[in-house]
Amino acid sequence: MPSSPITVGLVFGGRSGEHDVSIRSAATVVRGLRSGANTERYTVQAIYIDRDGRWWGTDLAEATLAAESAPELTPPLPPAGFQGFPEGCEAVDIWYPVLHGPNGEDGTIQGLFQLTGKPFVGAGVLGSAVSMDKQAMKSAFASAGLTQVPYVSLHASELEDANSRSALLDRIEADLNYPCFVKPANLGSSVGISKVRSRQELEAGLEQAAALDPRLVVEQGVNAREVECAVLGGQTLEASVVGEVRFEADWYDYETKYTAGRSTTLIPAPLPDQVSEGIRAQALQACAAVGVQGMGRVDFFYDDNTDQLWINEINTLPGFTSQSMFPMLWAASGVTLEQLVHQLIQTAGE
Repeated sequence: MPSSPITVGLVFGGRSGEHDVSIRSAATVVRGLRSGANTERYTVQAIYIDRDGRWWGTDLAEATLAAESAPELTPPLPPAGFQGFPEGCEAVDIWYPVLHGPNGEDGTIQGLFQLTGKPFVGAGVLGSAVSMDKQAMKSAFASAGLTQVPYVSLHASELEDANSRSALLDRIEADLNYPCFVKPANLGSSVGISKVRSRQELEAGLEQAAALDPRLVVEQGVNAREVECAVLGGQTLEASVVGEVRFEADWYDYETKYTAGRSTTLIPAPLPDQVSEGIRAQALQACAAVGVQGMGRVDFFYDDNTDQLWINEINTLPGFTSQSMFPMLWAASGVTLEQLVHQLIQTAGE
């Protein structure tokens, strides 16, 4: 490391439904960057993106991090959207996005960072975009030979008239059994997802998802355990121990994920060694399939009655909140928060 601290441009908030989670994640990352040996390694330049896409500099960003909640913005306000980097960003050496969902982990901001000519933490444009879009991700997984639950990909335009809508519902019912899950292709953290048990619920779920994204996926529901593995590294990735999420809700929806006490984690997951090793190997294989480096959390379904494993999805900017699996999995693998954020920065640009 050079003698003078590296300036890290920490970007958080964002124009997505996961805005509040991003703020909480960023507060955790900052704690890691401002602890131990990292205090001499790094200077944090915090940048907050509000819900309308405006970029704000250090004063508002630091206040938002301290409160761990979105600020009240008083008019008059600048135009919505990106209008240029806030003052002080010219000093940034490495970008560190802590953004979840659209405009954060879908390759858009990664492209902006790439245009600056400065390295950034996490997956690049291709890996981010492919991993964010469930249709593209599933196609990549299928090409890599990774087993997935049965699914149907479709476009919202198939719902526009009665004949095509009826044909679509018939096709889904022919290929899948109830219950199944309707998902927008490009939203994270279970936003816009519905579990459906009948044709009527399927139609309503498709309408709900289509209001958020024209690209949709319907997946077969399975009776299985939900297990996760974290990956970390540059050109060469390493896999963490495997963890399991358990919950009392009907399924692992947004509220269950981010409400304290609604779910529990078991780390390491109580699984046979060969199953855990298979999950870790497939997590690395999944990252290679979609072109991901830097970090990721790969989620699986496992049916211990049949010893069947299905890959579910990959998240290229996983949460860093107190309830988030990514930092907990690495902590259980012997990597502290301070070490984790340092290693992530070290992978930038590899």
